[in-house]
Amino acid sequence: MDGSGGPARMPVPPESGDPSIRDEQEIAAELGVDLASGLSSAEAARRLAADGPNELREAPGVPLWRRVLAQFRSPLVILLIVAIVISLLAWVAEGAPGVPIDALVILAVIVLNAVLGLVQEGRAEMAVAALRRMVAANSTVLRDGHLASVPSTELVRGDVLALAEGDSVGADARLVSVSALRVSEASLTGESEAVTKDPGRLPAPAQLGDRVDMVFKGTQVSRGVGRAIVTATGMDTEMGAIAELLERTRADDTPLQKEIATIGRVLGIAVLAIAAVVMVVTAWVSRVDSLSGLVTVLLLGVSLAVAAVPEGLPAILSVVLAIGVMRMSRRNAVVKELNSVETLGSASVIASDKTGTLTKNEMTAVRVVTASGSFALTGVGYRPEGTALYDGPPDAEAAALLEAREVLTGGSLTNDAQVFERDGEWHVQGDPTEGALVVAARKLEGIIEHVGRFEQQAQIPFSSERKLMSSVQRRGHDGWRAVMTKGAPDVLLGRCVAVQHGDEVVPLEKPERMRLLADVEALSAQALRTIAVAYRPLGEESEVLGEELEHDLVYVGVVGITDPPRPEAAPAIAEAHRAGIRVLMITGDHPATAARIAVDLGIIQDGDRAATGKELDELDEDGWRETTRAVSVYARVAPQHKLRIVDALQADGQVVAMTGDGVNDAPALKSADIGIAMGITGSEVTKEASKMILADDDFATIVAAVRQGRVILQNITKFLRYLLSSNMGEVMTVFFGVMFAGVLGLSGASAEPVVLPLLATQILWINLVTDSTPALAMGVDPEIDDVMARPPRRVDERVLDRGMWATILSIGLVTAIVTLATIDLFLPGGLIPGGNETLVVARTGGFTTLVFAVLLTTLTSRSATTSAFRGLFQNRWLWGALGLSALLQVAVVELPFLQLAFGTASLAPWQWAACLAMASAVFWFDELRKLILRAWIGARVTSPLS
Repeated sequence: MDGSGGPARMPVPPESGDPSIRDEQEIAAELGVDLASGLSSAEAARRLAADGPNELREAPGVPLWRRVLAQFRSPLVILLIVAIVISLLAWVAEGAPGVPIDALVILAVIVLNAVLGLVQEGRAEMAVAALRRMVAANSTVLRDGHLASVPSTELVRGDVLALAEGDSVGADARLVSVSALRVSEASLTGESEAVTKDPGRLPAPAQLGDRVDMVFKGTQVSRGVGRAIVTATGMDTEMGAIAELLERTRADDTPLQKEIATIGRVLGIAVLAIAAVVMVVTAWVSRVDSLSGLVTVLLLGVSLAVAAVPEGLPAILSVVLAIGVMRMSRRNAVVKELNSVETLGSASVIASDKTGTLTKNEMTAVRVVTASGSFALTGVGYRPEGTALYDGPPDAEAAALLEAREVLTGGSLTNDAQVFERDGEWHVQGDPTEGALVVAARKLEGIIEHVGRFEQQAQIPFSSERKLMSSVQRRGHDGWRAVMTKGAPDVLLGRCVAVQHGDEVVPLEKPERMRLLADVEALSAQALRTIAVAYRPLGEESEVLGEELEHDLVYVGVVGITDPPRPEAAPAIAEAHRAGIRVLMITGDHPATAARIAVDLGIIQDGDRAATGKELDELDEDGWRETTRAVSVYARVAPQHKLRIVDALQADGQVVAMTGDGVNDAPALKSADIGIAMGITGSEVTKEASKMILADDDFATIVAAVRQGRVILQNITKFLRYLLSSNMGEVMTVFFGVMFAGVLGLSGASAEPVVLPLLATQILWINLVTDSTPALAMGVDPEIDDVMARPPRRVDERVLDRGMWATILSIGLVTAIVTLATIDLFLPGGLIPGGNETLVVARTGGFTTLVFAVLLTTLTSRSATTSAFRGLFQNRWLWGALGLSALLQVAVVELPFLQLAFGTASLAPWQWAACLAMASAVFWFDELRKLILRAWIGARVTSPLS
């Protein structure tokens, strides 16, 4: 028993070290297993009890009560809760009349915001499967001298795994024997091609993707068979190491969360300062010396505090982000966290995996080169559609076509892969490279029928020593027999004595051999994988069927194969570059392959280098910073490298969106500002770690989501500008109305100890009418400016920057001026002569002017620089909200029961016109401000000194 009270874990011999560089017999002896009979059932049970099940540690779930409390952590929400308390105290001080409407309204807003957040999190949890589902499978092991199928969770160290095509590897294991074993490790390493395995001991430690004598938990056997000793289970596996990285990786707050927290803190301080200053100034100016006067001043302070806080902001933010989530879901982007929508709009770097993200993860034959010429094969992926386009000398086309048919016929016959269609999508069962040859054969007319005439009599499996695979084929209608061989071109050419020229076979002389090798090198220089095909006619049936047949062959040609880029990826990358976003490729693939794909996609220029994991291991902190600034392609990297790349970029002030599909991407996805998992090819681990999932695995969807994120950020800026400027107008109206009450004629208009330009109920009404539907409608405003024509928002760039604060203060000041001017216009004894209305009518006029001014501000707030007349009628929701708010204002002024509740009086037609004219001054002021700003920006752009 260990100190925790649980069973002691079976100790790992300290001398064991890296199993990939040790002899399998030595490992078997250390682990106490007979390779011929495996472990006994009793010993396996004992080790399972000691070591625990072969599964990854599951993170504890967050209880509902903590998730509910998390919705109230925002400083802005806390500020609203304080506003509720203050409102309730003022309501009690008044004698608790009726119902505390303002407190209940703010409470409803807070609850709505929390419900929206919880609902979205619940939907995300249902959309993303748990981590443990990825490896819920059975494994075949040798126990008690017999093969048995056991749950992979019951594998223990020392078990002898029996691997076969289609198996999911249940644990990390050292290979003992193989027969043509190839394992797909794309989900773990990012390598697009299946890895040929070899049980021979490695001479030195190697990167994960180069440990060919090992198999790893969570990878898939694509071909062949093998046996291996389990050396690590559960959290000790390479997948477990990734899970450890995930546990240690902390997800930072999004830029929007940080910005809203800052706004909440700033507003909290501002609200307290404004309320205190206004109450002190009001009490001093009005010489308040009675209890009723003090209560009025207190209510004024509370009303201003509530008015200064945009209580609708959290709910509007949540609703706008939720609408953005729905819009993105229609574009196949599933967002798990609301705030991640805005983060996309701030992304300055997209760090993308290659396999399955920028490429299709479907090996495709793109070129056939023979002695007489070459053909380019059209079509992408496993869908058997496309043609062969000849690009050699015209007089050699007929001969080249015959040779190309022989190449693809031989490649299809020396092959175990199958291509099939399911639900409209084409798939390959078996080795992806062999699948590419089968698909290519369907692009030349008559090959499939020709292949169907042959019957396989024997097969010589691929081996890493020979680098060849052969099959003996018999043609049915005439009994013609031949051995057909495919494999590494340099090896195959070394066994060829002749070459096919059209329908003739000619001796292979040294000059032509060198030319054919140059053709192969030209394909390799294009980062294509090359497979050559040859054959030899056979005599009588009695001839030996084995490796001895692979000599005196006739060379027919070579096929160039690649994992092709997604056709939509290059335009999407170009659009990202236009938006000032840097695109990185991070992959476990070969550097030459990665660089070639990156050049084709426009990520880098021809000649730019790709950094490898080995090079990254040698870097210090300064080296990491310089490399991540200069290099855009990273190859042969491990999970820890991806995480370090993301961390280095973030430390350099970048907002990083990381895309990926394999298990190896998960830690970096979690650490990135916005982790984006592939929905079709993505592993469950990456979906769990990500903040967004692409349902169609389309890189172009990311760029569309970036645009949507920028539009949402732009709309958030719009309604912040609108809400804060309108609230500032209310605060300044009351403050300057009290300060200059005598000048405006307010002091002589009533015998009250404190004469206010607006009543507390009117302030709350303005908030109700203007802070709700118009602001919400602005949140769904269409794109006014081209959001992809500007660079990403900097990490240190505030939404509420100096320019925006200047706009808010100036609009608030002009709003206050026209509101107080309207009151002065209606009252006698002020600056504007001719007024003879009562205080109630004058106050109603100012109240109405303020509401209309705020509503007109919605039109000018849609852009900081663009005229309101551009796209004026694009947002029908906004015009509907403005119409509704205007009708409500007419109702509160003209309906008797509302007049009683809000202290208003009916206005004459000329007075309505005067209020609207006064309110329009705010609109024209902002239009003039933007006109001057545009002229100033234009002068800077055209100035030779700018």
